[in-house]
Amino acid sequence: MFPEILWAVPPAAAAVPLSAAAWHHWSPTTWSYGPGLVGSALRVHLTWEHVAQGCGLSHTRRKTKVKGGVRRVTVEKKPRLSRFRPTPYGFRVRARLHDGQTPDDYAEALTRLAHAWRVDSVRLRTSGPGWVELAASRRDPLGTVTSASPLGGGWELLKVRMGVLETGDPWVIDFRAVPHWLIMGATQSGKSTDINALVYQLAPQPVALAGLDLKGGVELTPYTRRMSKLATTRAECVGLLDDLMTMLTDRMSLCREAGVRNIWQLSEEVRPTPVVTVVDEVAELYLMTDKSEKDEIARTSTLLLRNAQLGRAFGLYLVVAGQRVGSDLGPGVTALRAQITGRICHRVNDGETAKMALGDLAPDSLSAALKIPAEMPGVAVTVGADGRWYRARADLTTEEMAEEAAAEYSHMAPDWDSLVSGRAEETVPADTVDWNRLEEEMA
Repeated sequence: MFPEILWAVPPAAAAVPLSAAAWHHWSPTTWSYGPGLVGSALRVHLTWEHVAQGCGLSHTRRKTKVKGGVRRVTVEKKPRLSRFRPTPYGFRVRARLHDGQTPDDYAEALTRLAHAWRVDSVRLRTSGPGWVELAASRRDPLGTVTSASPLGGGWELLKVRMGVLETGDPWVIDFRAVPHWLIMGATQSGKSTDINALVYQLAPQPVALAGLDLKGGVELTPYTRRMSKLATTRAECVGLLDDLMTMLTDRMSLCREAGVRNIWQLSEEVRPTPVVTVVDEVAELYLMTDKSEKDEIARTSTLLLRNAQLGRAFGLYLVVAGQRVGSDLGPGVTALRAQITGRICHRVNDGETAKMALGDLAPDSLSAALKIPAEMPGVAVTVGADGRWYRARADLTTEEMAEEAAAEYSHMAPDWDSLVSGRAEETVPADTVDWNRLEEEMA
């Protein structure tokens, strides 16, 4: 009987790899928690000694060897691994740092580790003193575009889910943690999608939205119903920024009288409404067509910079978008960029632009920013609250989705004059405010 069933062995042997391939293709997440986990664990642990030596992570030490005669020999000691855990996209493992090692030693070896472990990428996540955590992804989470989730009641104040990080974690902007954001990228790289996502998810929240759009208002006009104020000319921009400075000084006085350092320490009854101001194509604010605009540009630069310097504690947040934010636009834009901690760099046309966006915060991310392909709009390199850089991809949020949200929640837009309550009949010029004294009082 046994020889009679041998005919079934070849089909069964062929079915196993075919089934495994189908499983891996149609359900990579469950594969990561099953056979993929076993295979990865065996590969990592069985080859770790050679991989650590090849990546320069082993520690060289002297050891006394007795066999064949007492003598001192040099041996390589590999780092100890622990806590091998699966993730939806791959696995995570902790490595013990040798004496004298830092996480930067592992950061330099990430590409080599990815090739050795046969994965798409490896990212470093510091776990604590003496340990680092390595997150490996078998497939790129940014390879597919997902649509933004429908709006619901589960929002958190001043938090916006932009998309997904290369680690598979959600890409979230938290204005209370990082108050100001700079979005840079070439045409059709994904800047508009980011702004759509901001309007779409901030619309149902109890915040005020304002906009500066010197491209004739074509970018932000569809969201006018949810915006408390939209400026489309240089004079209107100066007026809007004047109003923000008035809010700033009023909120400073309110916090000083209450004996607190920021508006979040005030009770909800007296806490002012947070304001998120979106600046589209910031270069238009600094470009000069003739000398008659010099004073307005200087004033705009001063007011915008002051808002970036002092606005965080008083609920005034900035989102600055543009194709280029460099010193060629003047010292004002360079000073503004220095005050903005959050960075998002989409595909750019030259390395200098990428350096403007990321060079001062994450110089090791420049190569990743320059490798973003044109056929993957929405992919960006971002630096956020933890100070590390990540590749990320925004969820698809169309202009229609943002416009519908703006219309649906138009009743949530506070009246701009009410926000600027108590101001004098004439706007106080920015250069007459003793900013140094105000900063010292708030300190």
